[in-house]
Amino acid sequence: MSAATTRSRTPRTPAPDRLCVEAVELARAAAEEAAFPGVVGEHVSAVAEGDRVVTHFFEAKEPGYRGWRWAVTVTRASRAKNVTLDETVLLPGEDALLAPEWVPWSERLRPGDMGPGDLLPTDADDLRLEPGWSDEDAPPPNSVVSEEMAELVEAEDADVTDRVVVPARGSITSVAEELGMRRRRVLSRYGLHSAADRWDDTFGAKTPMAQAAPASCVSCGFLVKIGGSLGQAFGICANEFGPADGRLVSLSYGCGGHSEAAVMPKPLRPAPPVLDSVAADEFPLRPSPDTGSVPVSDLPAADLGHS
Repeated sequence: MSAATTRSRTPRTPAPDRLCVEAVELARAAAEEAAFPGVVGEHVSAVAEGDRVVTHFFEAKEPGYRGWRWAVTVTRASRAKNVTLDETVLLPGEDALLAPEWVPWSERLRPGDMGPGDLLPTDADDLRLEPGWSDEDAPPPNSVVSEEMAELVEAEDADVTDRVVVPARGSITSVAEELGMRRRRVLSRYGLHSAADRWDDTFGAKTPMAQAAPASCVSCGFLVKIGGSLGQAFGICANEFGPADGRLVSLSYGCGGHSEAAVMPKPLRPAPPVLDSVAADEFPLRPSPDTGSVPVSDLPAADLGHS
């Protein structure tokens, strides 16, 4: 490929048109007409957009639009001397204050964001769920897409509880409901593993509390076992003084409230006093003369009383 061919395919930068570049006041008047009074600042620059097309940039002083610029594009026809207005728009600059990138609510939602009355729908192909047992392909009676619910919406004073279909006793549906299997979707293996990873991060073996614990929860008397496959690795803490009371904890988790870690001995109590109120014991105030412990000469004189 020759150098001439290379130059011909290189995009040509148009030279700024002199009359369009000099039309600063025309551009400023257009910007002030589109904006509020007093918010159009100094002229920043003029950029050639094409042949006889120039965009003038003005500083925007409007509160809340830091770094934004008013862009006014002017142009003129070929061999014409009158410059005309093309468009006026407010554009962000390099250091403009911009809103964060929009993220769908499904990706923006975090655990704990739901409040009373909030509805969190699940996708039909949610990886955390898989099909469960169902006796029919029709939606359940209380589903929003069922025919019965559509009839209830049309009625003004209809009671939803009166229209709930109760499975016939002895049918497969009633047996499945009694065994807890009448669910159209259940947790998949991915959903189980995801839940186990979240719970293990909060109350698992790698937490500082478990690292300093004297023993694990698998041998604690306060552990309440759960059913299902998750019961092989998790349980519920029932120690009201523990940090995980009422929470799902890993069997390898532990804390200082372990039931067998430290058993307090019973405090020593003194024997209760014994009071003998049946008879009175006599105790002499002076030693007896016949005991020989005190000489007779040292005995005090008899008390003669008062005269």
